[in-house]
Amino acid sequence: MSVSLRTYKLKSPQCGQRVMVDPASVVVGDVILADDVSIWPLVAIRGDVNQVRIGARTNIQDGSVLHVTHKSASNPAGFPLVIGEEVTVGHKAMLHGCTIGNRVLVGMGTIILDGVVVEEDVMIGAGSLVPPGKTLVSGYLYLGSPVKQIRPLTADELEGLRYSANNYVGWKNDYLAEPSQTQP
Repeated sequence: MSVSLRTYKLKSPQCGQRVMVDPASVVVGDVILADDVSIWPLVAIRGDVNQVRIGARTNIQDGSVLHVTHKSASNPAGFPLVIGEEVTVGHKAMLHGCTIGNRVLVGMGTIILDGVVVEEDVMIGAGSLVPPGKTLVSGYLYLGSPVKQIRPLTADELEGLRYSANNYVGWKNDYLAEPSQTQP
């Protein structure tokens, strides 16, 4: 197991095929990275007190922090972090104990807090704050602090969600082809 992937309380990160975890990132504990996931430099993912699941073809960009909320008497399930497929998480985003659907763009510097549900096909503008327990419904652009529904996504924007995921899979493959890169 690479130094970037760390076991915690007998739980080790699990990686699908063609996964890239940059050596300058750390992934700890009960974390599953599906096929073609890319974890870019300086990302911290801690599945120490609950689980983290990241779907296929998702990219987590530089400086992002992903964490969970522990189980307790008042919240028996806690809040795991579940991220769908073909999701683009922009630079320096913070995702904490939330659920993100498929084909979502999380803008740079966005903070998404406990119990949030982001349905599929959503764009969240850079620097947004999504307060605890909020649901962002499918097909819209959201922006602000706190986040507000701005307008429906256009057909081009919906296609752009897949385009972004495809670009990052390609760039990840280029990085993995470099002799200095190793897969987990």
